[in-house]
Amino acid sequence: MSRPNPITKHQHSTSGGLERIGPLLVDLQPDYVVSKRRMRKVESIECVRLNREGARQNLGFSSRPFVLCGLPVKRPASGCLLHERRNGQFVLQVTGHPSYGLPWGQDRLVPIFLATLAIRQKSPKITFESAAQMLDTFAMQQGGTQYRRLVGAFQRIFGATIFFGTDSQRERAAVIHRARFNFMSEARIWYSRDPDQKLLPGDCQNVIVLSDEFYREIQDHPIPTDLEAAKALSSSPAALDLFMWLSYRCFTARGRERVPLFGDFGLISQLGSADYARPRKFREKLEGWLDLVRTMWPQCPASIDKEGTGLFVDRANAVLPTGGTDAHN
Repeated sequence: MSRPNPITKHQHSTSGGLERIGPLLVDLQPDYVVSKRRMRKVESIECVRLNREGARQNLGFSSRPFVLCGLPVKRPASGCLLHERRNGQFVLQVTGHPSYGLPWGQDRLVPIFLATLAIRQKSPKITFESAAQMLDTFAMQQGGTQYRRLVGAFQRIFGATIFFGTDSQRERAAVIHRARFNFMSEARIWYSRDPDQKLLPGDCQNVIVLSDEFYREIQDHPIPTDLEAAKALSSSPAALDLFMWLSYRCFTARGRERVPLFGDFGLISQLGSADYARPRKFREKLEGWLDLVRTMWPQCPASIDKEGTGLFVDRANAVLPTGGTDAHN
C-alpha cells in the first residue's frame, strides 16, 4: 500500500515550492509531537539560513563593549551589583542600580535594539511605536508577563553604569583609555494590549534618548549582526553572546588563529558566563553553544582544539556584505 505524498497535500500553502516544516512533520511523523515553541524556533532557524543563502539578511547592530565582553547570562546573586569581563586589553565593568540590579539574560537584547534604531534613525533620540514592537523584533510573545519582563530589562539597563576601556603597554609607557557612561539619559515607553493602537492620544511616541557616550560608541564602532539570528537565539543568551563574538572575531581574523579558553585572557573571561569552575563543564557548554551557532551559520569556522584548551577561528563573514558598505570597525 502506498502512502499519499505529504508534499502534494500541502504544496498549495506556500509559494515558490517551499513548504512549512510543521505540516510536513505532522504528515511524516504523526506520533511525534512537536511543541509550538520548538516549532517556532525550527522555523526561525530555517528563515535565518534561507535569508543568508539568498543574501537577504535583516541587518541589526550592536555596540563594541557588549560584543567583546558579555553581560551576565544568569541572574546575579542577590546584592551583587558589579560584573567584570576582560577581552585582551579591553575591560568592561557594569555596575547595577541598587533598586534594579545588574542587567542579565535577555536584557542583552535591549542594547541591540537601541543600537539598531540609533544607526537606522541616525540620531541619539530614537522613537518607536510601542513596547510591543521590541517584543515582536525578538520573537518574544505578546502579553503581560513578557511586558513586565521587558519593563524590568529597561529598568536594569537604564540604571546601569558602564565602565569600558583599554590598557596596553607601548614601548616604555603604559597607555590607558577609559570611558564611563550610561546607556540612556531619558526614556518614555508605553505599552498597549491592543495591537491596532499604534500611538497614544496626542501622537505620544515611545522616546529614548541615548547618552552622548553610548551614542558616540555606536557611531564610532557599529558592529553589524544578523537580526533574525539574534531573534532565534534570544532564549539562549550564552549562545547569542558566542554568535556575536564569533561574528566579529572571524571578521577581524587574518587567518587561522587560536584563542585560549581559560585564564585571565581566555574566552571564559570574555563571555557572560563566568560560573563554570571546572574546565570540562565549560567545554561541554561551549560545544552546545557552538552547535546552536552552526545551525544559524553552517560555515562558521570555529572549533575546539584537540587538547580542549583553545578555540580555533578563521576569517569569515557571518553577515554577508550588502550594498558595499561594511560596518565593522
